[in-house]
Amino acid sequence: MRIDRFDIQGKENLSIMTDAIIVVDKETGVNYLFVCRGYGGGLTPLLDADGKPIITKDGYRK
Repeated sequence: MRIDRFDIQGKENLSIMTDAIIVVDKETGVNYLFVCRGYGGGLTPLLDADGKPIITKDGYRK
């Protein structure tokens, strides 16, 4: 896996040790939410109201 495949679209500091980061896969356009707290974290795809993944095409959400 190439590290340049992913793009950080946004980052928000939720507390002293907790960050929420929106990551976009440049090849598929799928948006992910990564939340890290201390030494742990979790990754999940962002879904729309129909339960389908949110897709970004050419830098814009579809």
